[in-house]
Amino acid sequence: MFQQTIKDFALNFNSLNENNSISQGDLMTGHISFLLTKATKIDSIAMALTGRADVHWSTGGGKKRSRKHYSAKLDFFNFKSVIMHANNAVGGMQLQPGRHVYPFTCQLPHGDFPSTFHGVYGHIVYSLTVSIHRCWRMAKNFVTELNFVNHINTNQPELQAPLSGSNTMSLCCLWCSSGPITMTVSVLKKAFVPGETVNVVCEFSNASSRTATPKVTLQQKQVVYATNKVNRRMFMKNLASVTGRPVGAHASRVHAGIALAIPATAPFSISNCSIIEVDYVIEVSLSTRLSPALTVLFPIIVCDAPVSAQPPLYS
Repeated sequence: MFQQTIKDFALNFNSLNENNSISQGDLMTGHISFLLTKATKIDSIAMALTGRADVHWSTGGGKKRSRKHYSAKLDFFNFKSVIMHANNAVGGMQLQPGRHVYPFTCQLPHGDFPSTFHGVYGHIVYSLTVSIHRCWRMAKNFVTELNFVNHINTNQPELQAPLSGSNTMSLCCLWCSSGPITMTVSVLKKAFVPGETVNVVCEFSNASSRTATPKVTLQQKQVVYATNKVNRRMFMKNLASVTGRPVGAHASRVHAGIALAIPATAPFSISNCSIIEVDYVIEVSLSTRLSPALTVLFPIIVCDAPVSAQPPLYS
């Protein structure tokens, strides 16, 4: 069988960076190699470089309800090239048993393409597919997924600017109302890289008779769309959280710093794909027993390059 004739296929490309990632406009070079267990005639070896996004989810189901499915696909590019082509007049090129190595070069197109992503209801995938064609046989395909990163402009002022917010509430018990609980929080900038630590600066005042506990959470929101964004599905999950020191009753102007590490495996934010969006929010909450939590939300961006915070302004 053909699967027994060709073995140990490998695709190796010369890394462009320490993350082994690629981006728009990059020139990829490398080689493919495989082992033949017997003499074999090869018609051609072709390569396809593709980028695509797809989503799928379903709703309903049960004893009396049929399940309804939603899906969408988006092709970014599909480039094909030939690594080796034999003379068809002689019925293919006879390759001897042993290892065979062929170099390749391919250019990624320029364009605003989203980063690689694997979510609950959708995927963004970039791949190289090598197809080995033999006479009178189906082609054998070898697919290698690529780590594509969309480089954003990190010099945008809004990414470097600090974020701040405040909130207040009073606890009620029947006809009684407590003193206000307030918090003012800030972070130095809006954009971060995976593995970076977000320092959240907090000031709490608790005029109630209950202890309040602060907490900082990194939330990821995935939204997928189908049918020209008429149908959508959202998925939220918490990627990391840190609980701060409790704020005692009748405490005033308690200052605290809470460090939240963005997971090193966090996918990059995605806002440039029409069927998949990935957003992040830092939620700072102050909770008390038997009452809703007081919250402040900071939308942030997870990107591939470090962003420097704006220097402080002095009057």
